[in-house]
Amino acid sequence: MALITLSGYPSSGKTRRVTQLKAHLQQRLQDPSYNGPKLTVAVISDDSLNIDRNAYDDSRAEKPARGALFTAMQRQMGQDTILIVDAMNYIKGFRYQMYCAAREFKLRVCTVYVVAPPEQCKEWNAVREDGRAYKPETLDNLIMRYEEPSSMVRWDSPLITTLWSEDDLPIDQIWRAVTEGTVKPPNAGTQGVPKAPTDALHTLEHTTNAIVAAVMAEQAASGGLGGAVALSLSATLKPRMTLPYRTVTLSEMQRMKRQFVTVHKKAITLGTVEKGAVDWSEESVADKFVTYLEENMKP
Repeated sequence: MALITLSGYPSSGKTRRVTQLKAHLQQRLQDPSYNGPKLTVAVISDDSLNIDRNAYDDSRAEKPARGALFTAMQRQMGQDTILIVDAMNYIKGFRYQMYCAAREFKLRVCTVYVVAPPEQCKEWNAVREDGRAYKPETLDNLIMRYEEPSSMVRWDSPLITTLWSEDDLPIDQIWRAVTEGTVKPPNAGTQGVPKAPTDALHTLEHTTNAIVAAVMAEQAASGGLGGAVALSLSATLKPRMTLPYRTVTLSEMQRMKRQFVTVHKKAITLGTVEKGAVDWSEESVADKFVTYLEENMKP
């Protein structure tokens, strides 16, 4: 249904905002006036995944921590869930990755930017008694490297900002974003590529060889008169094509066959960007090759 990404400095009060946000959303979903789909509100965070704050002390430990967060997020995404990701999400590239995953699941997206001055974050971090404080040098480093969200880029939009000094969230804006916002289609670059069947290469070679042989046989029988002919490849497969009014040599046929096979072999081995299912049956390959021959045979 929706993905809500929290972003902000470490120790800026994001978890407090998430607690408020979850309560507001659950209250609205249970309100008698709500007539939308039945939804649940879920939260994932470093704490729920038992990711220690020491993971942010160096980049080598931080990378798998972000990976664990991203994997958990993907597992909980769904059309029946409003998922809130309570983490710093301070790298714009990581927020973009989350945005692309949400598009794959056809979810609405929303970014909540929790703003607090660095001095306030350091003060709150120093007085934490839950064992989840950052080391002072780690906190300074994370604040310095923080990449602020921007409403000008699509992966941070819609961007809703809340200040540390405000008592509550702009819940009406967030509610509209997750229930009425635009659902963007999956990014073409992240969509799965249709795969060819395992016997596609064999079908390609066998069918094109059969057509070359059939064309040469038809020419020998007609004396190179050309015109419309039916190529008998099997009892059920007899594609029709128009031969030029001249004799097509075997070397010419072999050259066009090699060009056709090379192009389509690449599509089989590397995948294809064609939308929908790709037909690699004998009938389809025969029709494509016949069309290719007609277009490339000179009169």
